Order: sequence, then structure tokens, then C-alpha cells
Amino acid sequence: MTNSDIIKLVKREVIPAVGCTEPMAVALCTAYAAETLGRRPERIDIALSANILKNAMGVGIPGTGMIGLPIAVALGALSGKSGYGLEVLKDVTPADVEKGKEFIGKGGIKITLKEGITEKLYIEVRCSASDCSSTAIIAHEHTGLIYLDKVTGQNQTVLKDQRNSLSDTESDAGEEELTLKQVYDFATTAPLADIEFINEARRLNEAASNKALKGNYGHNLGKTLTRPLGKGVMGDSIFSHILTATSCACDARMAGAMIPVMCNSGSGNQGIAATMPVVVFARENHNTEEELTRALMLSHLTAVYIKQSLGRLSALCGCVVAATGSSCGITYLMGGSYEQVSYSVKNMIANLAGIVCDGAKPSCSLKVSSGVSTAVLSAIMAIQNDVVTSVEGIIEDDVDKSIHNLTLVGSKGMNETDRLILDIMTHKK
Repeated sequence: MTNSDIIKLVKREVIPAVGCTEPMAVALCTAYAAETLGRRPERIDIALSANILKNAMGVGIPGTGMIGLPIAVALGALSGKSGYGLEVLKDVTPADVEKGKEFIGKGGIKITLKEGITEKLYIEVRCSASDCSSTAIIAHEHTGLIYLDKVTGQNQTVLKDQRNSLSDTESDAGEEELTLKQVYDFATTAPLADIEFINEARRLNEAASNKALKGNYGHNLGKTLTRPLGKGVMGDSIFSHILTATSCACDARMAGAMIPVMCNSGSGNQGIAATMPVVVFARENHNTEEELTRALMLSHLTAVYIKQSLGRLSALCGCVVAATGSSCGITYLMGGSYEQVSYSVKNMIANLAGIVCDGAKPSCSLKVSSGVSTAVLSAIMAIQNDVVTSVEGIIEDDVDKSIHNLTLVGSKGMNETDRLILDIMTHKK
């Protein structure tokens, strides 16, 4: 891939979102359908892939004080704006929320599991009123609208249809897959002016972290670490500051704070975990602004690279991917070479390969903190040239093969785990 190709890839995968991306993608799809309908829907039918359903059940919806899909769907239809992408609900007002609650109360929303599909990211929304209906489908990517139609009486107008052009196993847009060496070389040598845009991730995610310290969100993990008990156990160090800043941003996001975060590969928590450990370490290690910019690019691009073969949604927790990126960034900020960066990747894979995703929820801050804790430890090991060897587990001498072993476990080997988790989640009393 050329530098220009890589920049386009990063700009496509590192984007802002308000709220958890799965319910926001459902709200976005609903907004497309409702806007096409051209009137207030009387009924909304939603069919979702299991992974979307799993990640949308237990998270706060920004600006509502409510949890779950129904309010996201109602607001997507009544006040969402598709032009905002994953910030579709950023203009929602308290009056809109009351209207959304009223719509839900009338029983006009039906949410089901879409059967007979292989795509892990699939959202189908049908809005109807009187003799009119409209259908929108998002698949493969959280903003990937692949189908849109409107039916009036017996007349159907298909506005977009790309249903046959996507496969869950295809690489995005048919792009050539990266290698870790390409990722490292680009991040460390590309003209600084070409990559400075990545600093927007720092601005947004630091703001989310700071917001959580001023309020009470989720399980308050980040805030707890700043209190006497937290400091007494964890200390007052770079390590504890990394955990605090990262967990705070995750606390605020998963609880539904009305604040944007910078995502990575469709996940806000991945964006946070790829950003905040690098930002905090650079600040306290007194690295230069250029070093921080390059470390952020290395972190985010590493996460994008791993997700190329893992897929956007899987049974493997995204904190594994993003924290691996941040470990690379921290190793670089410590003065690490490419070889030492590759060591940090192997150390991460050896430790975190089995962490499962059991849905998006406030307690994701715990998994994110586990991931970034390992990121720091892996970087410390790597900078001392201490690396997990190829006789251990799924690690190979070739770091790219090690990465593909990880993604194979997550994308193929854990499919039954994924199904079992969803079954448990949907049958809880």
C-alpha cells in the first residue's frame, strides 16, 4: 500500500461517534429508512445479526438516561440525521426523548434476530406508515449502507442496492493487507504534516476522559482509581494514570454520555484504548509532540491492521486489538526499535488471546483496563528485549503470522463461543 492508501484507510477507520457504535449504527439505519419514508413512521421492524444484538443490549444511549435499542431506534426515526453518520443522535433534545418514550409505549417497534445470514454486522430496518414503507440495510461496516428502497402502494423504488457486493470474509474494499513492518515504517517516517490529523483522536478522547472525572458514569472505574483506596492500592504512577484516563473515557461512553469519542475500526472503546495509554505515557515521559503524533499513528494503524483479518465484530474482545496498538505506541515512545515493537505485539498476543466479548456494556471499562495494563507490561518487557518465544502457544517467529493466528482464533475458532454467549444473554431472566 502507498502512503496515500494508508492515509485513506486510517481516515476511514478512525472516525468520531457519539455513543456505542452498535446502537448508533442501528439508529443510523433507522434514520435512513425514516428519511426515505418522508413521514413519521407508525411501525418500525428491525432485524439484526447476533453480534449487533449482543453489543446493543446493555449500553447507555446518549442524552436519554436509558439503556438499549428501543430508544435508539425511536430517536433515529424521530430526530436522527443520517448525514451525521455515527453521530446520528447528537442533536437529540429532552423533548425528543419524551417523544421517543411515547413511541415505544405504543408498541410500534419490533426487534428480531436475522436468520440465515453469515454477516456478523447486519442491520435491516423497515419503517412503515399507512400504505408506504421504506427499508434500509447496513452491513459489513457500521456506516455501510448497502440497500435503500421506498414502497408506495404497489410501486417500489430501489434507491440503492449493493447486497451482492459484500462478503463478511472479504477484506475491506479489496485492499492489500498491511504488514506490521509497513505499519511501523509509515508511522515513523511519513511526513508529519500528512499524519497530524490523528491528533484529533487525542483531543476527543481526552475530553471524554475528563468528562467522566467530573461526573458519575457506569461503574466509575476510572474515578475510583483516583480516590484514596485506588491510589493506596495502585499508587500514583504513570501506570495508574494510564488506567485512570483510559477507564474514565470508557466509563463515560458506555454509560451514554453525550460526548463524541474517536473510534477505531467501528469501536469507540478500541479508539479509546488505542489513544489514551499513548497520550498519558507521552505526557509523563516528556516525549515531543512529533513523537506522540507518530506513536498515535502507530497505535491506531496497528489496530486497523489487526482488524483487517479479524473482522469488525467477533467473539474476541476488541480491547485485545486496541491495547496491542497502544503497546506498540508506548514501546516506540520508550525509544524502541521495530524489532522491539514486534516483541510487544507477541507479548500481548501471548497474554490476551482468550478474552471474550460478551457484549458492549458499562463493565467494558474493566476489560479495557486489563488490556492497557498488559500493554504497559508488554512494552516494558519488549524494551528489555524480553519476548514470548515461538515454542509458546500461538506465537511464531514471524510477528505477522502471530497476528494472523490471533485473528484466526477470534474470527473462526470462537464462533461457537459467540453463539453460546448470545444464547446466555438472551435467555437471562
